[in-house]
Amino acid sequence: MLIARPEQRSRRKSDMLRIVDAFSRIVRLGEGMGVSRRIGEQAIERTLEALEICREKMSLRGVSRARLIATQACRAAENGAEFVERVRARTGLSLEVIDRETEARLAARGCGSLADPRAESILLFDIGGGSTELVWLTRSARGCLLRHWTSLEIGVVSLAERFGGKSVSPAVYESMIARALEALAAFAERTAAERRCERFHLLGTSGTVTTLAGVHLGLERYDRWRVDGLWLSDEDATRAIDQLRAMDFDQRAANGCIGPQRADLVLAGCAIFEAIRRLFPASRTRIADRGLREGMLLEMMEADGSFAPQRGD
Repeated sequence: MLIARPEQRSRRKSDMLRIVDAFSRIVRLGEGMGVSRRIGEQAIERTLEALEICREKMSLRGVSRARLIATQACRAAENGAEFVERVRARTGLSLEVIDRETEARLAARGCGSLADPRAESILLFDIGGGSTELVWLTRSARGCLLRHWTSLEIGVVSLAERFGGKSVSPAVYESMIARALEALAAFAERTAAERRCERFHLLGTSGTVTTLAGVHLGLERYDRWRVDGLWLSDEDATRAIDQLRAMDFDQRAANGCIGPQRADLVLAGCAIFEAIRRLFPASRTRIADRGLREGMLLEMMEADGSFAPQRGD
């Protein structure tokens, strides 16, 4: 959850959000769906408890307008509509299940301001729990344009459930990468011609890349202000991944940038990131601690007339 108001003094749209309150909790809504195709009762209860906290915060802050979205788990689950109704009945909140294209577009809207203005092309990727979104952006006189996008049914939760996430051997890790490469192959083929450009970089938004940035920086506790916008070289990314792979589960759980809730998921995310790096080689990756939430806020504020549309966002 992200609550914000327009910041009128800023000239850059990326800085026009004054954050009032924020809340996040890992609920693993898609847990077990690879087998059952249904959202489990424990996952539903975890999510309802988190949404009740969101509702209280929204009430306390006097939120005047809200957009509440659900993504891959609700799209894919046989009981997705039933879950949305349970949320409404218990919390009074109405969830909107967005399609894949909308999810990709909102991610691009929220992160686009971090694209290097000197780059010809940028690959934005968002590694989620049940899906991974990729958006190919190009620069032109009109700003940053969305050229291609895809949403893949592979994420950290689904990959960790399939291969295991607590104890990941080199062979298992390579199997994870192979699965991710398979999922990415069609998009790589579709963008082959545009990948020949010289000025290209990756732009990542997800817990995977922000964790890697925190590990690279040697943070004892995660610090969003040091991570958001950080440039990570290809060599630095490799070293950070190697550090995580060298840790056992308990060491990952004790790391302040990971924690026990994500210790069994982070290597699956690294495997997806590694597959992206192999198919779309770039000398550097920019890290974004922003994404869907910021994209939604920017669109709502623009619709309300808080600021005029600008090029490049």
